[in-house]
Amino acid sequence: MKYAIIGAGGTGGILGFYMTKAGKDVTLIARGRHLAAMQESGLAVEKMWDGTTETIPVKAADMDHYSERPDVILVCVKGYSLEDTIPFIQRVANPSTIVIPVLNIYGTGAKMQEKLPNLLVTDGCIYVSANIKEPGVLIQHGKILRVVYGVREKEEYDPRLEEIKQDFDVSGIDGVLSENIRRDALEKFSYVSPIGAAGLYYHATAADFQREGEEREAFKTMIREIAALAEAMGVPFERDMVDVNLKILSTLAPEATTSMQRDVMDGKSSEIDGLVYEVVCMGERYHVPVPMYEKVAEKLKETL
Repeated sequence: MKYAIIGAGGTGGILGFYMTKAGKDVTLIARGRHLAAMQESGLAVEKMWDGTTETIPVKAADMDHYSERPDVILVCVKGYSLEDTIPFIQRVANPSTIVIPVLNIYGTGAKMQEKLPNLLVTDGCIYVSANIKEPGVLIQHGKILRVVYGVREKEEYDPRLEEIKQDFDVSGIDGVLSENIRRDALEKFSYVSPIGAAGLYYHATAADFQREGEEREAFKTMIREIAALAEAMGVPFERDMVDVNLKILSTLAPEATTSMQRDVMDGKSSEIDGLVYEVVCMGERYHVPVPMYEKVAEKLKETL
């Protein structure tokens, strides 16, 4: 199948790298110096855990010059850029094109489906820690690389979703076709939201959460608050997400930080609304106390 991946950073770029390396037909949709570097010299991935770097040629284009008709569109942008992808998807998609959003923000697929009523839009999330080091170069902080995706309603199921899973798997990506994507996406949110919020609150790196201390306890507390929300939303977790998320955390390089931290520290737009403030709103909506999130949100609103 033909893939278009919108966004070539720590999510889309990593997926595009491994899928291209496996021989899949992938075009990365990017812009600026990062796009120019990929077109001229290929895409490099530096693995933080062993210091190796590999560069491969990739297909890359911007939204204005991409003219193919993809079978699958992976949307790998930050939440605040999501709206900008809709006109592009409407222009290039076939009626049978499958759209898979792979974002940190919970509930993205349903929001995109409203804007793209004639296409199948799944929900999805990714487990990866990576970022753009410089134009044309990504740095991957840990070995974990898993994409979880699926339809919200059983009647929306399309057998090509299995083919996508196979393409992920042969590319060295752990593809998980979920039978309960609302729960599974919320499980992912129970990692990315607490680690981002606590990381920003304490100005912490992975090392601060990998050892016992106030930072680690705050991280665990926020996971439990998300678990309480999941229960109230009717999609209770079936695993101890504190244990699951601490194991994920243990695989990261000690100096790793989250993309939200880096964006805020660099004065860029960030996903703080969807990853921090929205949780406080969800607590109010579902009548679930989230005192740690409220504490973090209050401080961040004062200081940022």
